[in-house]
Amino acid sequence: MGIKGKNDRMVVLACEDCKERNYTTVKNKKNIKERLELSKYCPTCKKHTNHKETK
Repeated sequence: MGIKGKNDRMVVLACEDCKERNYTTVKNKKNIKERLELSKYCPTCKKHTNHKETK
C-alpha cells in the first residue's frame, strides 16, 4: 500500500445478503468515482459474498 494522501478516504463495506458491515478499507476518491464492490468473506453468512461500499 502506498502513502495515504488527502484524496484517500476510509470506506465501510457491507454484505449484500445480510447487510452486516464487516470491513473497512481506503479508497482514493479522486481516481475512483463509483462505489466500491468486492467479494469478501462474511462471518455472519459463513460464505463469500459481494460487499458494497456504504455511506
